Amino acid sequence: MSEMITLELEKLDKIRDINPRLVSYNVEFAEVTGGTFWKAYSEEQIAGTEDFYVEPSDEGIAAMYKDLMQEYDPIDLSNEKLRYLTKELGEAWIRVSGTWSTKTYYDFDGKTAGVPPQGYLNVLTKEQWIGVLDFVRAVGGHLKISMANCPGLHSAEEPWNPSEAEKIFALSQSYGVPIEAAEFANEPNMLEDTGFPKGYTAAHYRRDQDLFFQWLEDNYPDCLKVGPSSTGGDDIVFGDPSQQNSIGGIEQLIHETVNCEDLLEGTSVPLDVFSYHYYNGVSERLASVMPAGHWSVEAALSENYLSVASNFCKTYLPLRDRFVPGAEMWVTESGDAGGGGNTWASTYLDVPRTLNELGTFACLTNGVVFHNTLAASDYGYLAREVFDPRPNYFAVLLWNRLMGSEVFDSRIPIHEGAHVFVHSRKDGQDGKAILVINNSETKVTSLVLEKDAQVYRLSGKDGDKRAKEMCLNGHVLALDEDNQLPNLEAETISAGELVIAPTECVFVLV
Repeated sequence: MSEMITLELEKLDKIRDINPRLVSYNVEFAEVTGGTFWKAYSEEQIAGTEDFYVEPSDEGIAAMYKDLMQEYDPIDLSNEKLRYLTKELGEAWIRVSGTWSTKTYYDFDGKTAGVPPQGYLNVLTKEQWIGVLDFVRAVGGHLKISMANCPGLHSAEEPWNPSEAEKIFALSQSYGVPIEAAEFANEPNMLEDTGFPKGYTAAHYRRDQDLFFQWLEDNYPDCLKVGPSSTGGDDIVFGDPSQQNSIGGIEQLIHETVNCEDLLEGTSVPLDVFSYHYYNGVSERLASVMPAGHWSVEAALSENYLSVASNFCKTYLPLRDRFVPGAEMWVTESGDAGGGGNTWASTYLDVPRTLNELGTFACLTNGVVFHNTLAASDYGYLAREVFDPRPNYFAVLLWNRLMGSEVFDSRIPIHEGAHVFVHSRKDGQDGKAILVINNSETKVTSLVLEKDAQVYRLSGKDGDKRAKEMCLNGHVLALDEDNQLPNLEAETISAGELVIAPTECVFVLV
């Protein structure tokens, strides 16, 4: 059985122009300072031949961190290979944030000797931050951060103060790499669990967000005000809907959450950009304590799984229209699963989800998607420390090189085997760039070509959907001996029928 797709390209209606920095990414604060981050999976766990399991603790998630986390050295942002591969992705926003940023002290005068002051958990040195600024400059990026807002800075009843913000904004500005966008906090809807002072409420947050953004307007008026950067709540079904009756939910991980409305209703300083976080659920690392939030690998190509990204966007669109009408939507953290990514996040199996997210988001709204992360944990575009590109890196590299900023309505409703997205060509030539994702594991999909086309066919090595290496037109994608990217060459296909095999993702230029 196969499905035939025909596109009348000249008759397609334009939907919008999308931000050219759509594909952006995160560098975790924990990477910059060094410290604990999600424990790496074994080769057997990535291959799916060994389970990752941590016994739940009655003492809560914090008591399990010893089994979920490991210590890492700071990322080497001066690494030539890292800078080269990052720059090849093109102009992008770089978000330096994460839960760790809420609890980081900026020791720019070197007085702490590496010991966090009381109420903080991490220390950022001047040298480390200059390393970030040098990296952003070297790759042509645009810097976005979130702020410290923890017991070391103030109590819940004491208003937030800009003593830490003044340090990092002033140093960045004077160094010639200004902070161009800022959120007040990372995932503030989790309140104390994101690092806020004890007893912190949504009312305290609204007070303090206004204080920060007013300070920003007064001192750095060109910096975009982004928020609320929340995750979950707002009637979001977090995880596989078919498992929502399972024992264990997000309430076991988080003491209290609030909604977007709780964070923004009644604030006085308007935002420039509306933001939220999207993950399909939680990874295997957290599945034992939150089974209802985890998707099985068997569901990774299903319509229910692939629709989560667009469902998140559709949930937040009316909230954007209510609180920041006319603004762009930024997904300031995005990935397959919270908790460092699933065991298959570093394999080809996550490529259909990644490309489908970009395609559906561009059809729904204008904005930016910050992939979590650039080079940390299993969902990173690049492997940590060695910086080898993973399948998702090559997938978004091709997106950025091929898919232009004009978005068109393909007129083909998304369904199994046919996730079809049409853009202008990035090279500026007449014609269209088409992406077809065949998420069926059993059926082929055929695209009718009215003229000759350039085709970029992506698949797992040896036809393995869980392969750690991806093929382009049958050739394994890997760096050469000098750590240079391979030529991403198209195959010329004559007019007629283009057959797309099960699980393949195919870019077509016509």
